[in-house]
Amino acid sequence: MDTGLLLLRVVIGLLIAGHGIQKVTFRLGGHGLAGGVEEFRNDGFRGGKLTALAAGGSQIGGGLLLAAGALTPLAATTAMGVMTVAITVKWHNGLWVQNEGYEFPLVLVLIGAVLALTGPGRWSVDQALGLTPWHPWWAAAAIAAGVGSGLLTRLLLASPPAAR
Repeated sequence: MDTGLLLLRVVIGLLIAGHGIQKVTFRLGGHGLAGGVEEFRNDGFRGGKLTALAAGGSQIGGGLLLAAGALTPLAATTAMGVMTVAITVKWHNGLWVQNEGYEFPLVLVLIGAVLALTGPGRWSVDQALGLTPWHPWWAAAAIAAGVGSGLLTRLLLASPPAAR
């Protein structure tokens, strides 16, 4: 089980961090900070550089923490939060990814929830520091905060509808 959790954490954490790097730099095929700002505006968000930096920074930091198995409830919360925002963006396209749907962000939210529930496993920073096992209420709090923060972000940063 520990090997499976390690593999899951590292791959998903690095994918999320890489996605954040793309939002704010030209690395990994990204379009730089200006591209991140444009992406958010196209997705119906107000805000500019600060919004893109906050999202990219959350993805980078949360993804790296998740990969390391460090502060796992916080890392899972961050991953679930940013991916819940992605679900709200893609919701109108339906579930399936081939139609630009929310299938993949939903999988990432569920992986964050699973890691919050299971913990990071034996080969993790949390284990090395003696922080595990996390108390069960941490998992519930992480899941609620992750999904809730994503929905709140969408609500607070949604651009007002265009005047008719």
